[in-house]
Amino acid sequence: MRIPSKYSMLGLAGVLAFSSFAGAQNAPPTNQNRNAGTARNPSGKAGDSGGGPAPVHDLNGIWRGPGEALLSNRVPVLTPAGQAELKLNIPDPFSASSNDPWKTCDPFGMPRAANNQVGQIGFAQMPGRIIILEGFRTWREVWMDGRELPKKIGHEGGPSTTWFGYSKGHWEGDNTLVVDTIGMYEKTWVDRRGYPHSTDAHVVERYTRSDHNNLTFTETVEDPAYYTEPFLIAKGSLTWVRGQEDPSVAAIPFAAENLCVPSEAIEYMKLIGEPADEDAVTGAKKDKTGDKK
Repeated sequence: MRIPSKYSMLGLAGVLAFSSFAGAQNAPPTNQNRNAGTARNPSGKAGDSGGGPAPVHDLNGIWRGPGEALLSNRVPVLTPAGQAELKLNIPDPFSASSNDPWKTCDPFGMPRAANNQVGQIGFAQMPGRIIILEGFRTWREVWMDGRELPKKIGHEGGPSTTWFGYSKGHWEGDNTLVVDTIGMYEKTWVDRRGYPHSTDAHVVERYTRSDHNNLTFTETVEDPAYYTEPFLIAKGSLTWVRGQEDPSVAAIPFAAENLCVPSEAIEYMKLIGEPADEDAVTGAKKDKTGDKK
């Protein structure tokens, strides 16, 4: 039995705070965040953009990203089965007619977590594994000890799928971390647009540290059941949060209480979402199938 957990997505001080998230997610950084990313050196001058060479096999620390990777120009070609699944998904966490997992504070899971919550990401390296810290108080475990991932996940004789799947990683050269993930719960979405994935989907993330302060990432999906070919779903750039080693210079990473609280989400839908039942972006009313009127 799957029990939905509290899921990091936005700071909710109350019901109305929940409804304001759509704009807050893409809002410009606060002064506090700007300062965290542009910490000055002891001479008072802003640090250089590169910060020196990248350390070998080391992503440790906190990185600031674009908030959400650009998806609109990445339209994968679906199989008939994939098209049928896509029609069942109605994005928009603030609409009563939507079945967006975000609306009920279900975890984004993978692959969506890697492209829908990259405003801040962290890497914690430890013997045999790397923990990827997502921006909304979730984390993923990536095994680096050479082990093989389970077989037949989600099928007879194999283990169950999980929200974030099973991940292993390896270094490619000195500065690229490659993460392979399989066994993702099929009810999770590929991205915020509602693209689906099957039980047998395979996701590859690549994080390349070009110098000390800059990191690029890509996310690709391979899923022959739903897509005609592998496709790049997201790419972007992340910047080292400078001064994070010195608490007197930088804001404490991940200090914000960013959560999706199920009880507040339910109350929001009762008071606002269900009576309005409109697209959160355009304001257009929807009918029971999710189509705009």
